[in-house]
Parts: sequence; C-alpha cells; structure tokens
Amino acid sequence: MRSRSADEEHRTSTALELFFDLCFVVAVAQAAGAFEHEVVIDRIGHGVVGYATVFFAIWWAWMNFTWFASAYDTDDVFYRLLTLVQITGALTLAAGATKALENSDFTVITLGYVIMRLAMVAQWLRAAYSDPDRRRCCLRYAAGILTVQAGWVGRLALAHEGGLAAFCVLAALELAVPLWAEQPAHTVWHPRHIAERFGLFTLIVLGETVTASTVAVRTALDTDAPFGSIAPLAIGGILTVYAMWWLYFTYDVPVQLTSLATSLRWGYGHYIVFGSAAAVGAGLAVNIEHIGGHTLIGPTTAAATYTVPVALYAAVLRVLSHKADPSRTLDVLWTAAVLGILAATFAPGPVLVTGLIAAALVAAMLTTVARERGRPDGRRHR
Repeated sequence: MRSRSADEEHRTSTALELFFDLCFVVAVAQAAGAFEHEVVIDRIGHGVVGYATVFFAIWWAWMNFTWFASAYDTDDVFYRLLTLVQITGALTLAAGATKALENSDFTVITLGYVIMRLAMVAQWLRAAYSDPDRRRCCLRYAAGILTVQAGWVGRLALAHEGGLAAFCVLAALELAVPLWAEQPAHTVWHPRHIAERFGLFTLIVLGETVTASTVAVRTALDTDAPFGSIAPLAIGGILTVYAMWWLYFTYDVPVQLTSLATSLRWGYGHYIVFGSAAAVGAGLAVNIEHIGGHTLIGPTTAAATYTVPVALYAAVLRVLSHKADPSRTLDVLWTAAVLGILAATFAPGPVLVTGLIAAALVAAMLTTVARERGRPDGRRHR
C-alpha cells in the first residue's frame, strides 16, 4: 500500500467508490426522513440537533474514506474487504438513524459508526506498514481514530444533556485528528480525484432530494390535494435543485486544493453543503404536508425548513468557491440572493419564491462572468 501520485493521469472514481457512495446515501435518506418526521410533529429543536449529530457521523466517515482512498487506494482483496466492512457500518448507521433522531437512542448508530472507523484504523495501519516515509503520519491517524472511538462508546452511558456536550467534544477531537496526524508528513491526495468524489456525492445527495420531493408530491396528489396548491411547490423545488446543481459545478475545484489548509477548509465546509442539500428535500416534503394540513407547525416554520437549508447551501458554497473567483460583484449577488431566500420564509409561496431567487442568482452569475471575462457563453474552466 504505497502512496499514490498526486500527478497520476486519468485518475477517476472506482466502481468500489461509487458503490460506497450509493450505500452511504441510504444513511442520508434515513436521516433526512427522520428529520422530516420530527419537524412535522413540532419537535423542531430536537430534530435539528438529532439531524446535525447523525449527519456528522455520515459525513465524517465518508470524507475520511475518500481522502484515504485518494492517497492509498490499492483496490486489492484486503482493501476491498475492509471497504465492504465500512459499507456494512454505514448500513448499520442508517438502520439506527430513525431511533437516534426520534428517541435519542444512539446505540445502533454508534455501533455502525465505530464499525466504519475501526475498519479505517486497519487501513491506516496497513498504510503505515507499507509507506515508511509517512509511517508516523499513518500511525497518528490510527491512534487518533481509535482513541476517539473509545469516547463514542463511553458516550452511550451518559444522559441526554451530557451526551450532547460529549458529542461536541468528541466531534472536535475527530476534526482535530487530521491536523495532528499530518504534521510529521502530509499524505498525498489527487486534487482532481478529490474534486470528482465530492462532486459525485453532491450529485447523489441532490438526487436523493429529488426522490424525496417526488414522493412527497405523489403522496399529496394521492390524497386528493388540489393540484393548484401543489404545483407552485413542485415548480419551486425543481428550480431550486437545478440552481443548486448549477452553482456547485460552476468552478474548477482542483485549482483550490493546493495545500492542506485549503483542502481541509473545502472538506470541512461540505458538512454544511451535504447536510443542507439533503435537508432541502425534507423541507419540501414538510411544506407539502403542511398544505395538506398534516403538520402541527405554522406556515412560517414550515417555510423555514426549506428556505434555511437552501440559504445555508448557497452561503457556504460561495465561501468555499471564493478563492476560485474573488469577484466583489459575485459576492454582492450571492449575499443578496441568500438574504432574499431567507426573507422568502415570510412571503406567500416561499418555495416558489426561493426557486425563482436561486434561478435568478444563476442567471446573474452567468451574466457577470460573461461580462467580466469577456466570454459570451458564460462558461469558466470547463
């Protein structure tokens, strides 16, 4: 398991990595569905906290594997078996997502998470044995991950209040492991491979959002809900997802992954990008259920479950992409769009208004890029 070259040509995602993503999106769907249920029964605070904690486990395990694979993917039998163990952990985590959100029972989800992370420890130990130049780095990863897993298991014995505080501490320790482990020697990642992996997972999460939205619309129509009341939500949802896709794939990501600091900033920021993208589908479903009178929440709260995730997605995406294009005009446009989406929470037809604002942002961005760069087609880097 030697370190792979960062200049390797034609480096693309493997079939195993794609399978890994598809299995992980099961956990994403379970978390989003449980979050929707909590909001519908007016347990919003409980649902937000539960969703944030569950999604952290999904995102962090996925990101760690992705970065490791970029550096050490050998695609041999032992590597594949350990990856399948991680997938098994992800499916276990998915099975426990509903209990974690609804009942604050983190037993199953912790089991799934620990399975994934212990398999990752085995991968790092193998890399340490095979790559003497980065042995200390790999051993630090293994030791750090293993130590924090003991903390996650111990957290199960704490009461809910103590468990939340322990989560914050343990999550901070998880985030600190790469900063500590990379000090002796940096692992070598492939910028274009990393960019492709994050882009593919974004596509899968957006696809899950489309699926959840479609199911919600179909369910509403099956209950004889007036099409006229559902149509604005469906149109707004479609416009929003299209705009989210367009905004994400506007910039050439690899040019931004030039150092450990910028790469960690990119990866850590995707906790909100992935989490908010998955929550958009749940928010649309909540608004459709509210139209049918099947929720215990008010219209403003229902609207916020949709507008806030979209605004978070747009705001964080602009921060992450600012290095690729530090245009002040774009900063103003994105800021105005984010504020407009948040204001749509209090407007009639908030989902449709959000979709129109998101589409307008894409149009304004393309116009600005074409004007500033003198390119009539508005494309950049592609």
